[in-house]
Formats: sequence, structure tokens, C-alpha cells
Amino acid sequence: RFSWKISSDLKNTMQVQYEIRVGKSETIEKSQVWKSKQKSDQSVLIAYNGPDLESNTIYYWQARVKDNHGNTSKWSSVQLFQTGLKAKDWVSNWVTVGGPDSSLSSPMLRKEFMIKKKIKTATAFITAKGLYEARLNGKKISDHYFAPGWTSYQDHIQYQAYDLTKSLKTGWNAFGISLGNGWYKGNIGFSGQSKFYGDTRALLFQLEVTYTNGTKEIFITDDTWKSANGPVLYSDIYNGETYDARQEQAGWDDVGFKENTSWKAVRIIPKGNEKLVGMSGPPVRKHETFKPVKIFKTPLGETVVDFGQNLVGWVVLNAKGAAGTKISISHAEVLDKTGNFYTTNLRSAKQRNQYILKNNVAQSFEPHFTFQGFRYVKIDGYPGELTADALTAVALYSDMKTTGTFTTSNALINQLQHNIQWGQKGNFVDV
Repeated sequence: RFSWKISSDLKNTMQVQYEIRVGKSETIEKSQVWKSKQKSDQSVLIAYNGPDLESNTIYYWQARVKDNHGNTSKWSSVQLFQTGLKAKDWVSNWVTVGGPDSSLSSPMLRKEFMIKKKIKTATAFITAKGLYEARLNGKKISDHYFAPGWTSYQDHIQYQAYDLTKSLKTGWNAFGISLGNGWYKGNIGFSGQSKFYGDTRALLFQLEVTYTNGTKEIFITDDTWKSANGPVLYSDIYNGETYDARQEQAGWDDVGFKENTSWKAVRIIPKGNEKLVGMSGPPVRKHETFKPVKIFKTPLGETVVDFGQNLVGWVVLNAKGAAGTKISISHAEVLDKTGNFYTTNLRSAKQRNQYILKNNVAQSFEPHFTFQGFRYVKIDGYPGELTADALTAVALYSDMKTTGTFTTSNALINQLQHNIQWGQKGNFVDV
């Protein structure tokens, strides 16, 4: 669907007619596949009504309008969109760990691919039953979090499309993708439900490459992928995450990694009845960051950090200590009336992240498949003196654009508006 805004120096200007054209190149008039001219004042979510669009194809479009003064605008700047995959286009397989998916750890899945020709375009289509974090040649492929998002998984699962044209290289490339429980398999709701949508985390991956010579190649998940458990020993939306740095396997997501005996062939599982659909909303990204405004001891002797803002996200922790040192970060929105850390309002949710250090090297930790609501955190087990430099709170929420602001001369009303906006941010974490 197409939308636009008109601008004019004349007062009382309204659109009375629009034209849209769509093509397969930036010179739309030479590659046109559809054009529409309508007498209408509509400029929001105009539906495409031309020939069927091809899958995984970039299309370009422009619009121009006529106003009530008889003026016709120039064609707008060229915009583009890329189509996704239809059901018949999916040739990949759902894969999971080799045996029953009974471990609390987050499995890591990997595969190396050979690119033999020069790439014109490359798009990876990825989804999961659970959450996934995808890496290519040692780096995350995007700044998105908690993909593929929360849906009624038995009915439809969202997939994401990533442009990897500039990220892939000629020769060997390595994909490493880790899976978390998320909303699919983890705890959900207020009655202690788990495995509500399923008990087996799984990955679906399809990389479609078009080469400059016009040939195409598709790389998929199949039984040649390998999996092993990694440093995320436990992850849950409500209860937090446990990460053991001693279990890291350096380079597992890069080319040339030597797999040890813990790496086993994945298992292909049957496709379900759920529909695969493109993203219907903006992805979750990192946004504001906050440093501690105060580190103090409560009357009970707890070490508590105040970030000065109630937010949804997580804390990035820097630490160095002996191997096996366990640091716990518990999260709370308020203190009780005596100034102690208060978590009764969390019901059964633990909201606790635990990090286990490897031997005396500087390390930086943040979760992968969980998030917390908090202003205060309680730190247990930190080696040495805890300073503000060691902690940063990061807000995560769906990448919503700000559409307006509101301020008054009244400080209390301004604070109420501030709280409303942060309440929106905290509740729009994909959901």
C-alpha cells in the first residue's frame, strides 16, 4: 500500500486526484508494471491493484497529485519496496537440535556456504519457533532484537528479510544462529504456563542469491547444519537469563571454526499448518541509554543501583574476576517504604540475569532473549568495587517514530506526559 503527504504554499490546498506508477527499475517509465490515475482525495494506504508481483523482487514507485487549484505536482522522488516470499517459494526445512529439545540452554546452529561468483543481490529470509539471533562471519546481521516477534504461532509466524548483498563475500561464509525460548516455549501469562505454543525450538533459514551473470542460488537449512549448546544456559522472558562465559566457543559463527564433538547434526522436523507472513510492525531496537544516578546500600545491606528512569530493556554489565564468579542482577521498579528492594509486584517473575565469569579478563555482558522492566537493580557477587562505569541501562522497544510532542507550563502535567510516553515504550516491545 502507498501513502504520501502533500505540501503547498497556498492555503486551503487539497488533493483532488492522484497518479501512482510502479516499475522494476529506477527509470520507472521504462520498466513500468502498473499505473493508476484516480480522482480522489485519498493519500493513505492506497492499495496496489496491478499484475501479480514477483517474489523477492525490488520494485520502484512514484506518485504525483493534482490539487483543487488546478496545479499538478512533479513526480515524487523514487521510492522502493521489496516483496517477500509466497508459500510456494519456501523450499527450506525447519530444523532443530538432533535429539529432543529438552535442554534449558540456548542451542547454537551453524553452517558454512561457498559463494563462487560476484553477487548482485542477496536476501536472507529467517524465522524461528522461539526467538533467534543471527550472525554472519562473526557479526550480527542486524540491530533487531526478539525476532521473529510474538504472534499466535499456531496460526502464523512472522519472518524477517535481511539484505546481505554487502555482507557476504566471495568464497566461504559462515552463518551462526542461536535460539531462545521466547514467548513460544518459555513462561507466559500469569498462571505459570510454559510451552504454550510448542516444546521444540526450531529454525527456518533461506538465503536467496542473484549473481551478476544472472544466475541464482538458494541456500537453506537442512540436515547438514550442526548444533551445540552455548554459553546461554537459561533464558526466559519473565525470569531472565543465565550466561556462562566459560562455555563460549570463540569463532563458532565465523569461517574456519573447528567443531568439537559437542557439535551434532540437526534434525529436520515436519512443517506445520501455520502461515509464514512478513513483518507487520517495526522491529525492536535499542534506544535510550542511562548511567546510574546513584549506587547505595539499602537498610538491609543490599547493593542497589538507581538509573533514575523506569524503563523496559536490560543492563549492560562490565566485569573482571576469577573464573566461576557469579554476578546476579535483579530488577525492580520501586523500593518499599523503608527503602529496600521491592519485587512483590512482580508476582512469580524473577527478572534476574546471572553472569558467570571466565578467567580474569575484562568482559561485557548483556542478555540475548529476555528483557526487564525496572528503574532499580540489585547487584550480588560483583568482584571488587562497583562503580557507575560498570553499568549502563538500555531501553529496548519497537522502533516507533515520534509523531508529535506536548509540553505545558505545568511541571506535574509535563511529568505525567513523560510517564505516559515511557509507559507506551515499555508496553510496545513487539507486542
